[in-house]
Amino acid sequence: MIRVAVMGAAGYLGGELLRLLIGHPGVEVVQAVSTRFPGRRVDSVHPNLRAQTDLVFSAADDLTGCDVLFLATPHRTTMTLLPKVRARAGTVIDLSGDFRLPDPAVYERYYGLPHTAPELLGAFVPGVPELFRDDLAKADLISVPGCMATAAILALRPLAGLVGPDVQIDARTGSSGSGALAGDGNLHAERSGAMRVFAPVRHRHEAEVSRLTGLNARMTATGVEAVRGVQVVCHATGTADERTIRRAYREHYADEPFVRIVAHRKGAHRLPDPKLLSGSNYCDVGFAVDGDRITAIAALDNLVKGGAGAAVQCLNIRTGQHETLGLGFPGLHPV
Repeated sequence: MIRVAVMGAAGYLGGELLRLLIGHPGVEVVQAVSTRFPGRRVDSVHPNLRAQTDLVFSAADDLTGCDVLFLATPHRTTMTLLPKVRARAGTVIDLSGDFRLPDPAVYERYYGLPHTAPELLGAFVPGVPELFRDDLAKADLISVPGCMATAAILALRPLAGLVGPDVQIDARTGSSGSGALAGDGNLHAERSGAMRVFAPVRHRHEAEVSRLTGLNARMTATGVEAVRGVQVVCHATGTADERTIRRAYREHYADEPFVRIVAHRKGAHRLPDPKLLSGSNYCDVGFAVDGDRITAIAALDNLVKGGAGAAVQCLNIRTGQHETLGLGFPGLHPV
């Protein structure tokens, strides 16, 4: 049995990690760490876990040894935390943004401050099983990409060599992407009914997409009236026809358990829609072609395939378990 711990366990990503790990037949959750709620029951913060666990939140100073440590801790603070806890786990899987970019100068440009542990940046393997499965099988440091980045990477990677170098990404995300401690702008009265462009240029995920696709990605991000879900619409140009594009997606994802090609000519659900993916670890990818215009579309649950689910998928690969273990929930319809 693999012994795992979660730091940042009171947040939305931490709660999803606990939901997936508590139901995972190959792991034992030995600690759920929270700086806000030490001593409180986990199900008092995550009520969906009632009758699923008797875990109590631990304080950060009480973290003990484990096989795998998940860090669901905030951007810009995880880099100071990691050196303090690194020795307490054989493998660390980080869900923050602090170790996604190997170049400290690029990190500072997108996150607005110098990196405090630049010597560790190059040691992390990106937590994208579809691209780095062999590396993940032996990685001790894993960094899960951002939710919108994961969707865009999976939408665009099969198009390498088929589209021009420049791609514009229009990303939409639900309110849970702002985290459990979001500010005044995410109050229900402010967010309800809104379609707020919160990153008109240079969203930090564009650096991840550029790095892992080889394209020159530019991203705009909008908050929409949903709790869960990410959808990206990626605009590129190229000379490939529809048959060539479809073949590229089929060949690239033929053996992938959590990527589905959704590109139909008719029907209400002919292209990827995040509503259908709530709670699941699937990423649906699709496309449309009009002359030299190629539009790639992807959707996922930002808290699962865009975060906790991808982390558990990486855990399975790293520990030699079946990759889909604990991740079989297919989503709901209607919802």
